Amino acid sequence: MKTMRVMVLAIAVMSALAVTACGTAKDQGGTRISLALDWFPNSNHAGIFEAVERGYFKDEGLDVRVYTPADPSTVLQTVGAGRDDFGISYQPDLLQARSESIPVVSVLAIVQHPLNSVMALAPSGIDSPGDLKGKKVGHPNIASNRAMLATMLATEDVRLTDVELVDVGFDLVPALIGGRVDAVVGAYWTHESIVMEEQGYKVNIMRMEKHGVPDFYELVLVTNEDTLKNRKDVVEKFVRAFRKGFEVAIANPQGSIDTLIKHNPDTVNQPVERKGVDVLQPMWKAEAPKFGWQAEERWVGFANWMKKEGFVKETLDPKAAYTNEFVR
Repeated sequence: MKTMRVMVLAIAVMSALAVTACGTAKDQGGTRISLALDWFPNSNHAGIFEAVERGYFKDEGLDVRVYTPADPSTVLQTVGAGRDDFGISYQPDLLQARSESIPVVSVLAIVQHPLNSVMALAPSGIDSPGDLKGKKVGHPNIASNRAMLATMLATEDVRLTDVELVDVGFDLVPALIGGRVDAVVGAYWTHESIVMEEQGYKVNIMRMEKHGVPDFYELVLVTNEDTLKNRKDVVEKFVRAFRKGFEVAIANPQGSIDTLIKHNPDTVNQPVERKGVDVLQPMWKAEAPKFGWQAEERWVGFANWMKKEGFVKETLDPKAAYTNEFVR
């Protein structure tokens, strides 16, 4: 989750230890594959560790190393350059990367709708974008977050200049519960809201796709164009095992958290992830015909919004940014 910097030490430690999901090629045999996560292991990754635990990757002849990079924001660069075979990233980021000629492609959608949101403490009475007029809104200094907030405000005839933007970095939760701001944008309604509720703070959540922002896939599984062209059999095997792991997690979300904890006993916040997975579980498939499916209109619609906001080039072809070939 790119909007959070909590447990940075845990990320660094995991990276330094080179967390290995299925052993090394020497130990296990098979084609060695690296999967770079977007954040430290959490409920969004439950299906991955089910695939590891149940040997689905191994059954496909793949020796998969799952790890969190020291800087997760580099996942698209390392996958694009071939230093990682696969990575977990976000639809908006992937479109920006392709606009910058980084040859990454989404082969599967993990979360069918945005997790990013605007949040305010319930006692504030702020429960719609229009209520933000004249208020302080904390943000993590990410341009797309500000643009999404502007789009949400516009649905209720409020301009971005009508709110006071406060750069709080990634200290979104402390800024909100500490009273520095009246609301925050960039917080995940499947995580930060639960963190705050665990501390006794009730939260009002404004989901982006319900307030004017075009619907988009939050998490996607990515590889690069060269891998798709020259190692299609590996992609097919990897996606097949990956999907089987998430199908297990969808069927038994709490059991998947048991597996997540087993593989990451020192980094998982159990109360938060147990609540989080129950919220995420319906988001993994939602209205899609099958887990992982990606709709053309979702890619085109969000790309058009990004073009309008100046985040990607007009020449960007969103239809080339994804494939359903391995989900059929």
